[in-house]
Amino acid sequence: MGEQDGLVLVVDDDENVRDVVRRYLEVAGFRVELAGDGERALELLAGHRPDLVVLDVMMPGISGLEVCRRLRESSEVPVVMLTALGEEENRIAGLQLGADDYVTKPFSPRELALRVASVLRRARMTAPSSSAPDLVDGDLRLVPAARQATLGGMELSLTAREFDLLAFFLNHPGEAYSRTDLLEKVWGWDFGDQSTVTVHVRRLREKIERDPANPSRVVTVWGVGYRYQAGRPS
Repeated sequence: MGEQDGLVLVVDDDENVRDVVRRYLEVAGFRVELAGDGERALELLAGHRPDLVVLDVMMPGISGLEVCRRLRESSEVPVVMLTALGEEENRIAGLQLGADDYVTKPFSPRELALRVASVLRRARMTAPSSSAPDLVDGDLRLVPAARQATLGGMELSLTAREFDLLAFFLNHPGEAYSRTDLLEKVWGWDFGDQSTVTVHVRRLREKIERDPANPSRVVTVWGVGYRYQAGRPS
């Protein structure tokens, strides 16, 4: 297969949606596995790990959010959530649980295939490198080779995207970036909902700032976006 070769698990209780998504992903060069509910998805995930999961939020029984939560306990496999139009709370909840992206229903299958390719490409680009140096700012330390972060010697529980965002900030201290910039440089998207960045910045502040409401490290640059201020106490 081509550059986008990879196994994608599609989880949705609507057979028509599963079939349409499968066909578009296969045309894009992916191998596809299907699950009709959360329970079946967890069974498949327990047996092996796909390269990416497309996960519907609203399903009978075990919801997509619960599947994502359980998956994040043991894996950083990329997750793209499918949410109904207007379900902002579910979109935010999915991002907080560690989902990498979301697409709202009704959606364009072609757009979903592009999102899947983008998320998977970014995940492969940010795979741990044994030669990457540690990133240190005071009592905050990131070890890229181990995908590990500590604050004051205590390990931080960061999602894969929170880790990538913090690593980017530490590599570019003192520079202001818009949400559009961060979507492109951290997520690898040239399109997307900027609220994705807002949610991740808020979650990151909750984990690295002494007072998240008055951050001293990841500060807001009004009218622009965000800037990382190195050398400031958390």
